[in-house]
Amino acid sequence: MKNLKALLFDLDGTLIDSEFFHFECWNEIIAESGSKLTYDDWLKNYAGVPLPANAKNLVEKYNIQTPVNEVIERRENLTLARLKTNVVNLMPFVEETLDFFTSKGLTLALVTSSPRKDVEAIFERNGLGSYFKLIITRSEVTKSKPDPESYNTCIEKLGIGKQECIVFEDTVNGVKSAKAAGLTCFAVQSNTQEHQNLTIADKLFLNFKEAKNYLVKNNLL
Repeated sequence: MKNLKALLFDLDGTLIDSEFFHFECWNEIIAESGSKLTYDDWLKNYAGVPLPANAKNLVEKYNIQTPVNEVIERRENLTLARLKTNVVNLMPFVEETLDFFTSKGLTLALVTSSPRKDVEAIFERNGLGSYFKLIITRSEVTKSKPDPESYNTCIEKLGIGKQECIVFEDTVNGVKSAKAAGLTCFAVQSNTQEHQNLTIADKLFLNFKEAKNYLVKNNLL
């Protein structure tokens, strides 16, 4: 860890405050079956879960008659349309933290379960894309988180050792993915109710300011 070269970031819920956005997109689809998903249910059972798995579970739960593959396609189209018109806010201290890490000469990479077209739409509006040397999305892998494929792919493309980087995640599936790849993973989660589920992370912080201060205090940069 003393030879830290790279930092790998999840996107949704970690860098951007997108959970409510995704919750609303799903409710547009679920409403057609006469039902409604609560935000508490979303956070507990669906946040951080890849789209195909959520589609299958929600179709079954709400008895949606549309085939799962069509629901997935519709959800992807709806997400992209909304991302092109809506601003998704950054999580607290994100931009200043990315600036700080960049000033230290660290390589930054993004590893997300979102498709590339969604990431491009988000970055077109908030400009975060300029921070990242490499972006690995769901479009570049065959298995999404919690499978470790996306993180293993990132490490291979960066050409660094697994002991030379730290991952930042906010959900159980994300942390599982990073740990399964043999990586050190810090969870950044402001919702303290989720902390009991994130004890598998190597460290747990409320926000990026806390995480940055920890790295500085422990001479890890």
